[in-house]
Order: sequence, then C-alpha cells, then structure tokens
Amino acid sequence: MRVENSTSTYPVRVVIVMGVSGSGKTTIGSLLAQALNNAPFIDADSLHPPHNVQKMVHGIALTDGDRWPWLMRVRSQLDIEATNLLKTQDSHTQPLYVVCGCSALKRSYRELLARNNAENSTGQTHDTMFVYIKVDREELARRLAQRKDHFFNPALLDTQLSTLEQPDTAREAAVVVDGMQPVEQVVREACELI
Repeated sequence: MRVENSTSTYPVRVVIVMGVSGSGKTTIGSLLAQALNNAPFIDADSLHPPHNVQKMVHGIALTDGDRWPWLMRVRSQLDIEATNLLKTQDSHTQPLYVVCGCSALKRSYRELLARNNAENSTGQTHDTMFVYIKVDREELARRLAQRKDHFFNPALLDTQLSTLEQPDTAREAAVVVDGMQPVEQVVREACELI
C-alpha cells in the first residue's frame, strides 16, 4: 500500500524503518538510504544508553521508562540530521531524506518520533513516515539465533512481539512491507511505496 499523497510538503522526509529485532531494520534501512540519494542513515540501536544495552544483553526487557529517554534521543538526532541536510544542500532538485532504523514498537513511540522539535528556531524541517518490515515469528527467531554481532538477547523476541502495535496504515503515515522477501526486493518495494 502506498502512502496517500506521499509527496512531502517539507524539505526533508524522514523514513523510519521499523519492526522487531531481527526484522532487518539496519540492513534494509542502510540500503534504503543509499537508494534514496545516499541519505544519512541513523541506527537507533547505536543511541541506546549503556543501561539499556546491559538489560538487553542479560535478557531483561526494556520498559517504557527505559525507552522514552532513548526515543527522545533518536528524535533529537532526526531533527539534527534533517537540519544539517538542509544546510549542506545547495539546491533541492532531488528529494532530501533521512533514514533511521528503529523498532518504534508502539504507536505512542511513533507519534513521538514523528513530531518535529517545536523549539527548533529554524521551523519544521521534515515530515516522517514509517516502513514496517513485517516478518513472522519463526523467521525472526531463526535470524536472531544466527546473529552474533548484536547485543539483543534472542530470548526477548516474544516480549517485543507482545509490545508491538502494528501501524494502522489508515491512521498513520506508514506502509507495510513483507520482510520475508529477499532484502533487495524489500528495499525496492519500500522505495516504490515512499
């Protein structure tokens, strides 16, 4: 499903690739950023404070209290990247994008991430849309079992799935992409939908 009226009225469009751990947010997000005019890519996992990382390493699920400060940090980074992108672009002949890989599990989290920084003196710089990478539980478990270079403990998969509020594409600026497809196809489909 394509986002209705997906042409942004803002100079920058933030695209947040979302889903539970193992859905491919970082891989797909970084490839999507390349496909979108070599847009900056933010891996939200890199913005977790050490306390959150240690909890996940030890198989302890994050609470909203753990997530809100992290999400505020992600949102702040999105504002910074969008503002910097505007400062460094001489002309706006091509669309400008910032891409972020972030779980964004709950609608309230997505609402926070989609909000522009009202204190930003330069005004609103971007709009935000979400690309939800939907993958079934069995495939997620398989991917997490094979992954060795990430702090997320695979035992937390079910807590993420129970926390997940899938985006309502009728109410949110979001599209759903089948993450069971080959990565290249997921990226191609995401590009077509945004």
